[in-house]
Amino acid sequence: MLARMTSEPEQQIGVGTQDAFQRLWTPHRMAYIQGENKPTGPGADDGCPFCTIPDKSDEDGLIIARGQHVYAVLNLYPYTSGHLMSVPFRHVADYTELRADETAELAEFTKAAMTALRTASGAHGFNIGMNQGSVAGAGIAAHLHQHVVPRWGGDTNFMPIVATTRVLPQLLADTRQLLANVWPLS
Repeated sequence: MLARMTSEPEQQIGVGTQDAFQRLWTPHRMAYIQGENKPTGPGADDGCPFCTIPDKSDEDGLIIARGQHVYAVLNLYPYTSGHLMSVPFRHVADYTELRADETAELAEFTKAAMTALRTASGAHGFNIGMNQGSVAGAGIAAHLHQHVVPRWGGDTNFMPIVATTRVLPQLLADTRQLLANVWPLS
């Protein structure tokens, strides 16, 4: 027979009032809120993360796959686990600026992303799109990128609706490895 615990949990100094998990601390979001990794201007040499990511190893850059004109990378500030982006290597802001070969590979990478996410995580559906311009919601408007966001039945609950907090059950490095292992393009 297990003994019933009757004592109060130990208080930790500096963590505030105990609140039975009524607050979720997500300190990693502060980097996004403060604009970390955002370019200082519109040029490729103005700190564009989409221009510097390809210079990193796949693991360090969270790159899932590389093509001739496009690469797939996990979103550093995801909406759901597996949220990735198809990004042209060339620094262009507008979809109409893509060459035909870039447009075709971007489309193929989007299809490959859907296949990989279904294989790796059983995604039921997807939100796919790109925000063109800062007024349309583009966080990095100077470098085109297409979001592929996996969705599952019942994946929206009170957290994003009431608390504007997302709960992600997997580390980005683990998600990157999982998707890279099942990426259908070579």
